[in-house]
Amino acid sequence: MIEIIPGPDFPTGGLILGRAGIYSAYSTGRGSVLMRGRVAIEPMRNDRESIVITEIPYQVNKATMIEKMAELVRDKRIEGISDLRDESDREGYRVVVELKRDANADVVLNQLYRYTPLQTSFGCNMVALNGGKPQLLTLMEVLNAFVHFREEVVSRRTKFLLNKARERAHVLVGLAIAVANIDEIIALIRRAPDPATAREQLMTRRWPAADIAPLIRLIDDPRHVLNDDNTYNLSEEQARAILELRLQRLTALGRDEIADELNKIGEEIKDYLAILASRRNGCGS
Repeated sequence: MIEIIPGPDFPTGGLILGRAGIYSAYSTGRGSVLMRGRVAIEPMRNDRESIVITEIPYQVNKATMIEKMAELVRDKRIEGISDLRDESDREGYRVVVELKRDANADVVLNQLYRYTPLQTSFGCNMVALNGGKPQLLTLMEVLNAFVHFREEVVSRRTKFLLNKARERAHVLVGLAIAVANIDEIIALIRRAPDPATAREQLMTRRWPAADIAPLIRLIDDPRHVLNDDNTYNLSEEQARAILELRLQRLTALGRDEIADELNKIGEEIKDYLAILASRRNGCGS
């Protein structure tokens, strides 16, 4: 694991000292990572030098760090510093610590590491909700828990979209059957004394599926079963959808229009089923 993820990638940059803290965090869930800012010693005029800080440890506030440095200089706990400047801009982070002519840059730098947040530690405490319970996890356990969580999210979302697509397809199949048998459907509705009777008759009669059969197979819905004689029984939901349409709307529904939407939904359903089956087949999701 350490070869793949050699260490935490802190957003503010900086340097990590040693790997003991990383090993401990990865293997036990707890560890302390020692960090330093990234610095360079640059020459100045008149044989002087400056310490330039271009990255700081994670969660260190730049203004607080500069204030702490200035306080140490005022209290003479750190000597050899003549000026502090924040030259950060849109191009990057830059804090300049100017040194006096006789100052030793390495000595001052070590004092900054010791007394200021330029060197600090980051405590790793990898406690997370795992199965709804707080648990201290190793790095591998964190990754496994996250993958399991993402699989659950993708699975739930895909099942929701699959059910939604099948609900729409279910209604469309009923409308396609109605358009394919438009004359008989209209005659049945007009003869029926009331909507309840019309609905019952729509459901009990076997309707020729004709060229609707391939679309029924395409959407792969367990509710859509063709009879042995290539006929189809409408469900209550489908019958209600037909009755809720005005007759002129029903006659205007083009078979091609319904077929196009069913073909599109059929492809979506195929994709959803492939996603749900992919984990079971060991291909990931």
